[in-house]
Amino acid sequence: MKRELDLIVYGATGYTGRLIAEYLATSYRGDDAPSWAIAGRSTDKLEKVRADIGAPDDLPLVKADSSEPASLRSMCERAAVIITTVGPYQRYGPELVAACAATGTGYVDLCGEPAWMRRMIDAYHDEAKRTGARIVFSCGFDSIPFDLGVLTLQEKAREKFGRPARRVKARLRKVKGGMSGGTAASAQATLAAAARDPALIRLLADPFALTPGFTGPSQPSGLIPEYDPSLNALLVPFPMAPVNTKNVHRTNFLLGHPYGTDFVYDEMMVAPGLGEVAGVTTEAFATLVSMFGTGGLKSGAGPTREVREKGFYDILFVGELPDGGRVEAVVTGDRDPGYGSTSKMITESALCLVRDVQGEGGAWTPGALMGPALRKRLKERAGLTFSAH
Repeated sequence: MKRELDLIVYGATGYTGRLIAEYLATSYRGDDAPSWAIAGRSTDKLEKVRADIGAPDDLPLVKADSSEPASLRSMCERAAVIITTVGPYQRYGPELVAACAATGTGYVDLCGEPAWMRRMIDAYHDEAKRTGARIVFSCGFDSIPFDLGVLTLQEKAREKFGRPARRVKARLRKVKGGMSGGTAASAQATLAAAARDPALIRLLADPFALTPGFTGPSQPSGLIPEYDPSLNALLVPFPMAPVNTKNVHRTNFLLGHPYGTDFVYDEMMVAPGLGEVAGVTTEAFATLVSMFGTGGLKSGAGPTREVREKGFYDILFVGELPDGGRVEAVVTGDRDPGYGSTSKMITESALCLVRDVQGEGGAWTPGALMGPALRKRLKERAGLTFSAH
C-alpha cells in the first residue's frame, strides 16, 4: 500500500531524533532522497530543527503527541515507516506501537528496554502479522552490531564447517563515545519499574525473555570479571549485554533456530589494561550514579559533534564448535556507538524496510527481518564493517 511519505522521524526535536533528521537531510539528496517528514509535539520546535539542519523549507512537519492517540494514528496513516526516538519507550511508546500495528505501518526504534519489548510482543505481534506492520525494536547500538555480528559469524561457520557454532562469545574490544539524557531516562525507568514489580527482575535476568515458549540451555551471566588468556585481557561486564543477548536469541528463535536450539551466547567488555581497571570501574560506577540519581543528564542533552565523530567501536565474535573448530567475526563502527553510529543505523534500518525487504508483519529483530540486506546498507552507507574468517 502506497503512503504519502516513506518515513516520519518522530521525536525530531530530541537529541537523537535531530541527529537522524540531520543525517537524512545531508546524506540523502536528489533522486536518492526518500520522502520524509519530522514529527513531535511542538511545531515551533520542529520549524527550528528544520532550519538548523539545513533541510528544505518544504519538509513537512507533523504534530504528534504520545498522550493523544488520534494524532499518532493519523501520523502512522501517512508514512510507510515511523522512526521513533521518543523514550523511555515504556512510558511513551505503547500507543505508537498500537497505532502502527493497527494501521499496518512499519516501526523502528532504539529500545533497550526488554521487559517493555516483551509486553509489546505479547500484545501486538499477532495483530501486526494480520495487518502487515513490521515492528522492529532495537535498531541502534542495541542491538544491530551484535545481532548482525552473530549472523555474520554463523554464515562463516556454516561455510567452513557445514554447521553453526554452538558457543559464541562477543567481546567489545574498543569503544569510545558519550551518553545522552534519553539513555539515562530509559535506564532509570527500567529500574523504577523493576522496583515496583519483582517479576520484571526475573524477566530482565532471563536470556530467553523474548522467545515466548522457548527456553534454551543455561547461559553465562557475563556479570563476573574474568581473565581471557586468548585475548590476554581482563573481561568486565558489558552494561548492554542483557538487552543484546535477548535480541540475539530472539533472532535465532524467529528464524527457526539456525544457530541451533542448544546455542550459548554471551557478551563482555575488554578492560582497557590491567592497571586501568580500577579507573574503568570507578567511571562506570560514576555513570550509574549520575543516571539513577536525581541529577544526571537532562533529556535532550548528549555528546558534542566532536565527541561523536572521534568515537568508534570494535567488537570481536568468537565461535567455537564442539570438535574444536573455530571461527571469528569482527564488527566495527566509525562514530561513537550511542549517537553518531546509532543515528545512521536506525535510519538505514527504516530505509531497508522501505526499499529492500518485504517480509511479513510481526514483532521482529533487525537480524531476523533484514539480516544481509541491512548489513549491506550499513557497510555502504553507515560506516560499519563486517568481516569473518
